[in-house]
Amino acid sequence: MFVKSETEKQVAEFLLQIKAIKLQPNNPFTWASGWKAPIYCDNRITLSHPTIRTYIRQQLCRLIQETFGPVGCIAGVATAGIPQGVLIAQEMGLPFIYVRSKPKDHGTGNLIEGEIMPGKRVVVIEDLVSTGKSSLQAVDALRKADFDVAGLAAIFDYGFNLAADNFKQANCPYVTLSNYTALIKYAAENQYVSEADVDLLKKWREDPSGWGN
Repeated sequence: MFVKSETEKQVAEFLLQIKAIKLQPNNPFTWASGWKAPIYCDNRITLSHPTIRTYIRQQLCRLIQETFGPVGCIAGVATAGIPQGVLIAQEMGLPFIYVRSKPKDHGTGNLIEGEIMPGKRVVVIEDLVSTGKSSLQAVDALRKADFDVAGLAAIFDYGFNLAADNFKQANCPYVTLSNYTALIKYAAENQYVSEADVDLLKKWREDPSGWGN
């Protein structure tokens, strides 16, 4: 059984332990978008830790089954969603495909790699949800290929209002194992950050594009 509060806390603990998530409120990171951010998340690091990798796989499978019910295929989003998606598809005994960020520029020019199965009910896998833009590009590609997209599942979510709006507009439900709120709560309770840092971290989430400018 998937227990939301326990899983949120455990995943937050794991991600901080192995430094898949780094918090630096006073020495911000610069994201590819140009945003200044007090947090950086690289969930690919979980793949190097078998116990954590197994926990995440099992919990994502439970979350998918309880949220979306029967599905017929798992689709990873390139690139970080691919290994997570493969693990889930193997655990659930389902076909796996993945969606490129753009069609490859040689050969068949595929955007979706794997067998196209029109009408097949598919769950999309990401490692991380920020604004949702890249995830929803994959959802759109799958729908254009006549897949029935049940929704999306990911390890972690920053909890941006922009992402929630984007997924709602696309009529695509999404679920995650943990989130920014649970992470900051755990980090404060376990001395990863100070109380003053918590205020900075909360202000960033309120205005991520303008924070630090």
